[in-house]
Amino acid sequence: MSQSLAPECNELKERYDTCFLKWYSEKYLRGISTSDNNECATMFKEYNVCLKRALKERGIDKLLDEAREDFKENDATLLGKKKCK
Repeated sequence: MSQSLAPECNELKERYDTCFLKWYSEKYLRGISTSDNNECATMFKEYNVCLKRALKERGIDKLLDEAREDFKENDATLLGKKKCK
């Protein structure tokens, strides 16, 4: 498994990746579970909080927001949606 973008989140990412791969292969692919009841969702949220905090501390969150805004119209076109306001 790959490292997290933020080294301080590596442990959370590793735990989530391990949980997800096990759930996906042992339950989801066999039809025992659905994406609505993914038992790893809490771990993903913890990792996401850590990653967002790290991106904010490094000022990367603003760059991501700017990039998203710059490509909002292209995304809408590619996804077949109306223009975003």
